[in-house]
Amino acid sequence: MKNLIVANWKMNPNSGTEAKNIFDGTRDGVRGLNSEVVICSPFVYLSAAKFGEGVVAMGAQNFYYEEKGAFTGEISAEMIKNLGVEYVIVGHSERRKYFGETDEIINKKIKKALEVGLKVIFCIGETAEERDAGNIDKVLENQIKIGLDGVSDFGFSASNLAVAYEPVWAIGTGNNCGVEEVKQTVDFIKTLVPVDTRIIYGGSVKGENSGAYIKTAGASGLLVGGASLNAEEFIKIVKSAE
Repeated sequence: MKNLIVANWKMNPNSGTEAKNIFDGTRDGVRGLNSEVVICSPFVYLSAAKFGEGVVAMGAQNFYYEEKGAFTGEISAEMIKNLGVEYVIVGHSERRKYFGETDEIINKKIKKALEVGLKVIFCIGETAEERDAGNIDKVLENQIKIGLDGVSDFGFSASNLAVAYEPVWAIGTGNNCGVEEVKQTVDFIKTLVPVDTRIIYGGSVKGENSGAYIKTAGASGLLVGGASLNAEEFIKIVKSAE
């Protein structure tokens, strides 16, 4: 299975012109490379999926688990699927922290995404406090246990779900997790999920550190935040996985 390199643009950029420039630059730069590249843009840019031209896949950053109804401001899994979106991020720490998403809500989202045929990028990770208390394994195991509870009834397999290990304390801080620490955690996560499930790493990933997470730590890909808004830097990250 190919390495999975995911760009999470978060709430960026501010215009469609900027978005298209990043799309085009990324698409052209990764053409012919071996990794599977996914761009998770804000909802308003998802209709630009055609910019990928089969070179990059499109992903959404969020959705609501109900099929339809009186849920003002929300987007359903069916809506993004019908735009041609292939992937969706579920359980990102910013959704947990700022929008109150619990493991139970994340479980509902994973089930709905799989039900409609979306591939899931399932984010897990510990806070600095949990890390300092020596509870990394306990926290991750609990997030995985609840998040994946019952998903086998919704077509779950190693091919339609990737687990993204993103230590909360490393996201957007520049304090990326050490390669050996990531290796230990990746090995632990592998004991909790089906064989061949891709375990990817995220958290202050840049061109100068990205390759080691795959080649030394054993991750099957990367989830890239701020660096993915610079096409040149993101291309460098994708190439580091080759």
